[in-house]
Amino acid sequence: MLKTWGWLLLLAASSFTATAADGAADAAFARQFGDQFLDGYWRENPESGIANGYYRHADRLLVPDAGYRAHYRRYLEQTLARLAAIDPKQLSEGPRADWAILKNRLESERWGLSRFKQWQWDPSLYNVAEPFALLLNTPYAPEPQRLRTVMRRLGRVPAYYAAARAAISRPTREHTQLAIQQSAGVLEVLGRGLEVQLAGSGLSAAERTEFWARLRPARAAVQSYIDWLKALDAQLALDSSARDFRIGEALYEQKFAYDIQSGSSGKQLYERALVEKERLHARMAVLADQLWPNYFPDRAPPADRVARIGSLIARLAERHSSREGFVDEVKRQIPQLEAWVREHDLLSLDASRPLQVRETPAYQRGLSIASVNAPGPYDPTANTYYNVAPLDDYTPEQAESFLREYNHWQLQVLNIHEAVPGHYVQLLHANKSPSRIKTLFGNGAMVEGWAVYAEKMMLESGWGGREPELELLHGKWLLRVVSNTIIDYGIQVLGWSEQQVLDLIRNEAFQSETEARGKWRRATLSQVQLTSYFAGYSAIYDYRERLKAELGPRFDLKRFHERFLSFGSAPVAVIESLMRPQDAAKP
Repeated sequence: MLKTWGWLLLLAASSFTATAADGAADAAFARQFGDQFLDGYWRENPESGIANGYYRHADRLLVPDAGYRAHYRRYLEQTLARLAAIDPKQLSEGPRADWAILKNRLESERWGLSRFKQWQWDPSLYNVAEPFALLLNTPYAPEPQRLRTVMRRLGRVPAYYAAARAAISRPTREHTQLAIQQSAGVLEVLGRGLEVQLAGSGLSAAERTEFWARLRPARAAVQSYIDWLKALDAQLALDSSARDFRIGEALYEQKFAYDIQSGSSGKQLYERALVEKERLHARMAVLADQLWPNYFPDRAPPADRVARIGSLIARLAERHSSREGFVDEVKRQIPQLEAWVREHDLLSLDASRPLQVRETPAYQRGLSIASVNAPGPYDPTANTYYNVAPLDDYTPEQAESFLREYNHWQLQVLNIHEAVPGHYVQLLHANKSPSRIKTLFGNGAMVEGWAVYAEKMMLESGWGGREPELELLHGKWLLRVVSNTIIDYGIQVLGWSEQQVLDLIRNEAFQSETEARGKWRRATLSQVQLTSYFAGYSAIYDYRERLKAELGPRFDLKRFHERFLSFGSAPVAVIESLMRPQDAAKP
């Protein structure tokens, strides 16, 4: 067990001892770890600052060489020493939670630099596209000012990629190939669209000349990196010197503790997921028996439970959108979901912050079929994008497999999860949290767990007319969540093969061939993140049910949702330590 888990015990032990806190300690913490600290942190992490809407250091493109890593390690050590000098027992609940979140974040980064060393074996970490894209497309300042910021960053791109090449040692082939794919998207961000924007801008002729003088070498550096990666990949294939993408039990449990922050272990969550898989199969078998006569009136159901469920799901999957109309169907559903949430008084929405559905930019493709790009708390009025992967590059067979997977019913679940009232709504509320630390250093398990919880909550409210078909396919979706945990642990710790993973996904989670192979790819490129869905969902749902049992008829669902989300994206355990039963009670 890692020492970092101790902060959970601290919160639990002191969540009802407000008398130990005093205002002087809170004020001291605020002075040391308030806006001035955050400004320093964004100076050390300008790309993260841009992603969160903080542009003061946006012109800084740090070169990721050995000197930078040594400097950042010293920064982390010094900041952790300052944090350790504050006794969290003397803080009131909100600052105490912030103290714990910061401690976990800084220790996790130090562990990543010194122990995990992803900077050494993952070439896809080196990608300058997103900060450039945000600066070019986010109207936080007049366009000429933003282009000057971009120009200053461009001057560092050649040194950036030279440092990347020097840092990479014995990478995995999987991450090398991802880097090749995504680096092509970097060239797109720095491509023709930028030329058009520059030509029509208010920059002077001299500035445009200087811009071009920096843009050409930047493009050349990216292309050189791609060429180098392709040669490296070919060499790795020949001499079998690539690192195994599996990280093993010791690193896995350490990463799980830092990333999930639940106090349990990866193995414990894996074992719970196995139990949940069996429960879902049992419920889905009941639904399959109910639906069978409607879809197969002249055919006896298979005796095998899994085969019976699978046959029903395969028949239901035939109802789906067209290849050309997939993105339009996503756009059509979003206002329907928003209307439902308002009419059923489930959660407050913000009409001034509309969600914009778009095709996923090229530099973000390759990992997921849908995602949300939300602004940070420093720029809360910036656009929020729902990225949906287009099917342009799919063969007809691949497109049909994809569309069967995201069929009429399952596409609804996807849009609930990613958009309303899932990620999009949660992140809107997070940006309004009075604690920037809880929002800026959000916990992935809480964020993903909320999106999965939102699916179940919407179905509980009656979305979809309580169709057994929707419940059955939501069960299939939950099997995906559960199997994410099972295969992530199975691959990274137990050494599962591709065939073992594909068999579980296709035969027990009822997912399509395209989805199964995509999940294998994703599981080879990430570690622990796939467990965040089940870890966060089960924690949120368990907490809600405990409050419902305690409050009985006094429980108010909307009050629970809004109070829960008011703490930003803090770990569920932290939120539990801050909420009180009366926060979810009817007024």
